[in-house]
Amino acid sequence: MAAMPAMTPEELVRRVRASAPRPPELRGADLSGQSLPFVRLARADLREARLVGADLRGAELMGAVLQQADLSGADLRAARLMKADLRGARLERADLGEADLREADLRGAWLGGADLRDADLRQARLEGAVFEGANLFGARLEGAQLHERGS
Repeated sequence: MAAMPAMTPEELVRRVRASAPRPPELRGADLSGQSLPFVRLARADLREARLVGADLRGAELMGAVLQQADLSGADLRAARLMKADLRGARLERADLGEADLREADLRGAWLGGADLRDADLRQARLEGAVFEGANLFGARLEGAQLHERGS
């Protein structure tokens, strides 16, 4: 699938409104560097999207599909990512401090150098995720799946 061209916040708002009440289709969208604090994209399809360096503080991304998305350097502090699908996502140096990632699927995600201080990762799927150099101080990991079941 061809990548969507870069999109301004105004274009994003138009696309989200046009899709209501269905979740927005933003597969391959380029929102790199955009300031989108507190944006509401629950259940949005953001597969293969580029959100490099985007400001997504407090964003509502519950149940969003972010497979293979590039969120390198993104600010996701206090973002709500419960049950989000982040399989294979790139979150290198992303700030996920106090983010809610309960039951999120992070299998195979790259979180090198990410800041996950006080993040809630309870019941998250973390098999194959790379946390090299990540800060997990105060992160909640109860019930998180770190290995394939049965291994």
